[in-house]
Amino acid sequence: MGEKSVQKKKYILETAHKVFVEKGFRNVTMKDVVDACEISRGGLYLYFSSTEEIFLELIRMESQETDDVFAGSISAVASAAEILAVFLKEQKREILRAKKTLSVATYEYFFANNVSRKDNFLKKQFDEAVILLEKLINTGIENGEFYEVDARIAAKNIMYVLEGLKIASLTMGVSGETIDKELLILVQGLVIEE
Repeated sequence: MGEKSVQKKKYILETAHKVFVEKGFRNVTMKDVVDACEISRGGLYLYFSSTEEIFLELIRMESQETDDVFAGSISAVASAAEILAVFLKEQKREILRAKKTLSVATYEYFFANNVSRKDNFLKKQFDEAVILLEKLINTGIENGEFYEVDARIAAKNIMYVLEGLKIASLTMGVSGETIDKELLILVQGLVIEE
């Protein structure tokens, strides 16, 4: 793919992102993307064959961006507690801006499609986060920063609380103060106070 084609595809994805954020997943048609991009239908089909294909590419990109932001904000000498704090801070930021992300469209996608367990990227992201948190918690325990806990259960608990807060932010609205209180409870159950 030439540079011009790469730029066109990027433009389509950026524009489609706005359409999915505004309309969700189910209500977006290829015509919506064509109209938003101000390109021909054939021009869109050169890059994508369906709204689902566009959406899945957007989800993949969003996941990669989140991973990059998190990785880029951690110092090489950070303690387990500092890394956990950065992770939770990033999660809070995501929860507070959930209505400006693909969250609603993502949940719609899963409710509208019978996604198999092996193709379920939400489950995959959740499981990967649990594995990373489990390693982090075990490191914190070994370093004397965290209480002796079942790291796997603690990691899953953190992820379930975060997922619940994401859904609550979309359905009921959640303040930063509420998120802080919930995250504090998680941290207090892990981090040894000095």
